Amino acid sequence: MKRFGIMLVVWFVAFALCPFHVFAEPGVELAAQARSAVLMDALSGKILFEKNSHEKLPPASITKVMTMLLIMEALDQGKISLKDKVRVSEKAATMGGSQIFLEPGEEMSVEDMLKAIAVASANDAAVAMAEHIGGTEEHFVELMNKRAAELGLKNTHFQNSNGLPADNHYSSAHDIAVMSRELLKHPEITKYTGIYEDYLRKNSPKPFWLVNTNKLVRFYPGVNGLKTGFTSEARFCLTATAKRDHMQVIAVVMGEPDSKIRNKEVSQMLDYAFNQYTNLMVYKKGDLIARKQVPKGKPEWVEFRANRPLGLLIRKGEDPKSYHKQIIWNNIEAPIKKGQVLGKVQVSKEGRAVAELELISTQDIQKASMWSNFKKTLRKIFFID
Repeated sequence: MKRFGIMLVVWFVAFALCPFHVFAEPGVELAAQARSAVLMDALSGKILFEKNSHEKLPPASITKVMTMLLIMEALDQGKISLKDKVRVSEKAATMGGSQIFLEPGEEMSVEDMLKAIAVASANDAAVAMAEHIGGTEEHFVELMNKRAAELGLKNTHFQNSNGLPADNHYSSAHDIAVMSRELLKHPEITKYTGIYEDYLRKNSPKPFWLVNTNKLVRFYPGVNGLKTGFTSEARFCLTATAKRDHMQVIAVVMGEPDSKIRNKEVSQMLDYAFNQYTNLMVYKKGDLIARKQVPKGKPEWVEFRANRPLGLLIRKGEDPKSYHKQIIWNNIEAPIKKGQVLGKVQVSKEGRAVAELELISTQDIQKASMWSNFKKTLRKIFFID
């Protein structure tokens, strides 16, 4: 008994001193040589595996995930367009590391700049776009940190837009997975991150050949992004996303010893996800969910459609019938404002909610006048359509 007690103390001490905490099923060994890692389902945000996922580490060029997110949001908001010309400053042109060798005063479209960032990890293009959107890179970095705070990223702080080494510039595998998931809400980004090779300045005397720094785009089925990173401090990093049918997975590794091991371990993480899980699609974006009558409303009926996909990540072999769907309505009474939450779809298993989707009014609904209500009553009495 005394011997058992000593062994127990030794076990606890060894566990406390262990540098990495791995969260997954017993027996699952993934990302063995990564300093930290996360495997996430992109649709639900469910974590399938994590290892030391909240440690603050230098993210290198994975920083550009946030840069690309702000670019995509600026495009969506109409602040910029893909055809806009971006003028290259002296500062942008002097960036080292990965670059497309932009020259001061050169102009290039937003689309080509985005392609250069996504495919070639171009530091000069990242700074040029930061200045185009933010006025200065410094202000753009403020926007990056503000967006990180909005996403609840507690272990992320940026000092530049491209990931070149800087004091107080850090992120974590978990935070990178979250910002990668947010970027994938703009599905058109994979049109660029999924390119393996292409050219810039095609019609100029000096065309530039782009080759994706993420080799899994070519060699792993379904990979269509997102971003590699390397500095001597950060070592080899990658946030990769792969899609098969309705299932999309994000795998993040940081601090890998070399690119070969990085790609191997990310491939193993993706294999694990696709081999063990599947996605049960409840609603695709735009699907009709319900029609609801609004008493004394004008209009009287309102349709609710899915404003985003709703899916469930389930174990392969698990019975889909064990999940139950129901609509829970709020008190619905006119007038109703556009954007008002009127209820939710809830999916549950064994009485526990596992997924929800808010039902939001897509229009203003006025309160019908007494005369309108009187006419409705007459139509019902006399069966008039």
